[in-house]
Amino acid sequence: MTDQNLAKPDLRLWQIFLIFLRLGLTSFGGPVAHIGYFREEFVLRRRWLSDATYGDLVALCQFAPGPASSQVGMGIGMSLGGLAGAFVAWLGFTMPSAIVLAALGLGLSAADLAATGPVIWGLKLVAVGVVAHALVGMARSLCPDVPRAILALIAAALMIAINSVGMQAIVIIGGAFAGFVFLRGDHGKVEGSLGAGLSPKGAICALGLFVLLLIGLPLLANIVPSPWLAVFDGFYRSGALVFGGGHVVLPLLQEAVVAPGWVDLDVFLAGYGATQAVPGPIFTFAAYLGAVLQNGAGGIWGASVALIAIFLPAFLLVIGLLPFWDRVRHIPKMRAGLAGINAAVVGLLASVLYDPIWTGTIHDVKDVVIVALAFVVLQWRVMPVWALVLAGGAGGAVMGVLGLAEAIT
Repeated sequence: MTDQNLAKPDLRLWQIFLIFLRLGLTSFGGPVAHIGYFREEFVLRRRWLSDATYGDLVALCQFAPGPASSQVGMGIGMSLGGLAGAFVAWLGFTMPSAIVLAALGLGLSAADLAATGPVIWGLKLVAVGVVAHALVGMARSLCPDVPRAILALIAAALMIAINSVGMQAIVIIGGAFAGFVFLRGDHGKVEGSLGAGLSPKGAICALGLFVLLLIGLPLLANIVPSPWLAVFDGFYRSGALVFGGGHVVLPLLQEAVVAPGWVDLDVFLAGYGATQAVPGPIFTFAAYLGAVLQNGAGGIWGASVALIAIFLPAFLLVIGLLPFWDRVRHIPKMRAGLAGINAAVVGLLASVLYDPIWTGTIHDVKDVVIVALAFVVLQWRVMPVWALVLAGGAGGAVMGVLGLAEAIT
């Protein structure tokens, strides 16, 4: 699909919010699955973004620190409605899981996680099919020739062999270099804007604020003995210094709240387990931790402060980087480098599909069959992604009931 074939939406903020709210309620499976859900919604179904433009956005968010899938959502929201669009997109995508986890942290009655195991199993299997479907679609669009297919395979092999944040940066930078050297053909003209008219001055201010808070908050927290300032500093640094997003933030959060004695380790691990049972971004784990803090800054306000603090770096980076990235991707000579980056990102996503998604989810032939069915349903567009997700959860629940009945008899 080219940019010339795209529909030009004229959306109100509440419409953007509702679209992302539905995604926040149904997007199970972690960051890579979220990227697949976004592509299905905005590239294939609504045709508001081309695969090339979406690939450029994903490449930037994979390279920048922070929660990659949430940043992709913010970027889409910004392209549709400016800064306010980015905010309501984040709010809609984040709010469902944040509310559930904050409520759990506040001590409200929650479902027995062990009892929800079959439901989570069904949702995870559907998520594997969603990721595979998105990967095939992106590979067809972003790796349409032999050189880019080879580049994607090399990137996947390197990530599988050495799975680290450093290797992820090397793969993306290497993709850009390979693009400049080997992909010098015509990669097409890119229409449209991801920056939504944000000025370079505004972008520079956002990047300056990002750095100022990163450096200034620890200094201020040492001078001013406030538990609220200490919480904001700890969660802001966790959101600003994590590369790769998702589960990679776990050790940073543990260092921020368990090491100083704000949260007991068992309570920390219980909340992390609950985070796996809800849709939306993994960074909403911060809402749970903020609610259970024992340093005088917990409760509902602690959940709110922790959630805002951990996502604020991502928001500032999207505002600060996207306008410049948007300009770079429109330069004809830079398209070759971006073509290489996009091919490398396909390889990176393929490696994540293999490990940990496939290796951590597929255990027998039955699992393979269910994943294959989910993939075929999406390929043939038998039902929308959200309906497939609900079907996966319901199927898991039925299998759990049948298993329980068999055990009783």
